[in-house]
Amino acid sequence: MSDTPKRIVVLGSTGSIGTQTLDVCRWRGYRVVGLVAGKNLDLLNQQIVEFQPEAVAADATVLPELRLRFPNLHLTDALEVAAWPSDVVVGAIPGLAGLPGVRAAVQQGRRMALANKESMVAAGPLLWQEAEQSGAEIIPVDSEHSALFQSLVGEPFRDVAELILTASGGPFLRKPADLSKVTPQMALNHPRWKMGPKVTIDSSTLFNKGLEVLEAVQLFKISIEKVKVQIHPQSYVHSMVRFQDGNIKAQLGPTDMRLAIQYALTYPERPPTPLRDAHIPERLDFYPPDTRRFPALALAYEAGRMGGLAPVVLNAADEIVVEAFLQGQIGYLDIPRVLEKVLQQTPKTDLTWDNVYEADLEARKLARELLKVKA
Repeated sequence: MSDTPKRIVVLGSTGSIGTQTLDVCRWRGYRVVGLVAGKNLDLLNQQIVEFQPEAVAADATVLPELRLRFPNLHLTDALEVAAWPSDVVVGAIPGLAGLPGVRAAVQQGRRMALANKESMVAAGPLLWQEAEQSGAEIIPVDSEHSALFQSLVGEPFRDVAELILTASGGPFLRKPADLSKVTPQMALNHPRWKMGPKVTIDSSTLFNKGLEVLEAVQLFKISIEKVKVQIHPQSYVHSMVRFQDGNIKAQLGPTDMRLAIQYALTYPERPPTPLRDAHIPERLDFYPPDTRRFPALALAYEAGRMGGLAPVVLNAADEIVVEAFLQGQIGYLDIPRVLEKVLQQTPKTDLTWDNVYEADLEARKLARELLKVKA
């Protein structure tokens, strides 16, 4: 094994996954050579001072101040940073906005530590085509998909009967009985996780779990009928793999995302971390989700069965309706209602790079029209 520190690029360095990735880089003594951030100038300033990256990209609104503070810094666009010479690129820019950077890194043959599930949901087959041509690796960082990846190492994939993702159930697992009065404040009060508002709302509707189902289909190239969801309130078991002989492998552990991040950066090695001692809950519960109470999960399965551009359309519409809900423009139950209407109008065209972005834009436009929200 080389003593030279790995070179890491972080796309989305000031977000939750990005900052945790930098924790792992501190543990391992890795060289952070590229950062892509948004508008959080103060945090990005701290990261630049500490890691001295070779290339940085950020939102246009903060570039003038960055140039003043770091006159010798190589400021460029996100695509150049994503393609910068490195060993691993961490894709942690949320939404479809993260796809161009993910694609640029894959085209360069990098190891992609993928935390942006929307990229795989919308363009999985296209990304795998790029990876086959360039020799890139794609290793998941989402805790559930990392757990599946780890459980499958060394196993003949033909022997897999099903992949099982677990879900905490969110804040509305059992109550209130009537979800029509749910407010954004209620939906943002997740019982287990501290996440951004978009992901937190998606978790409350179980749509986020639906995206994870669609991501698993593309990551592991498996039929959607073989990807299941189990409600697991303790959130100790990240996922399970059931094999055709009846055996089950379950990936257990603490809910610290840095474990999955480090695994993607160090695979196939497992160096020690400060997180080795995990508390084991006294009780573990598992049961199927109620898709009548959480129809957004059922819509994700429907999009997976439809294939083609359907996952792109559903993901795009969700970004619009969640924002409308957070702004108080629609009710909680309007989220799946609008998603269903947009999904029903999915264009029946092939999945191509051009069509991904066109379908995304059209789905957003349709969702806004349905919501009567001005673009």
